[in-house]
Parts: sequence; structure tokens; C-alpha cells
Amino acid sequence: ERALGFVVTQTEVRYRAPARLDDTLEVTVEPTRLGPASLTVAQAAWRGGTLCAEGTIRVGSVDLATYRPVPIPPDLLEPLR
Repeated sequence: ERALGFVVTQTEVRYRAPARLDDTLEVTVEPTRLGPASLTVAQAAWRGGTLCAEGTIRVGSVDLATYRPVPIPPDLLEPLR
């Protein structure tokens, strides 16, 4: 119903240990910065007790008609707090 989308604006990843195609990974996601039109999350991928990769992703909220930044609606932002 909303003409709202999210675009990736920045990523950073550090690979710590190999993972294979058939490995089962547990991925954690934690919001680290919530701005009016963007948010940053930290992620980590674990295989058992081994950290395979960790990093951050920043996404921006945009109007899909114009791709201009727009505020993230409160009902989407509040559950992340």
C-alpha cells in the first residue's frame, strides 16, 4: 500500500572462517543506528560456535516513484527500538 522501499547505501563485511554451501548457519541481526530515513544493522553468521562472517549494512528509506529519501514510518521503526 505504501510506495516505500529500502536501498542499501553502505556495507562492510569481515570474513572470519569458511562456510560451505550445505552448512547450516545461524545469522543474527541487531539494529545499531536508527535515523529518520535510514538504519544500520550489525549481522553475524555462525556455524555452530564458529563465527564465519560479521559486518554492517546501512539502508535508506526511499519513495519508490522518485527514489528520494523519505522518513521511515513510525510503525516500521518502533519494533526495532
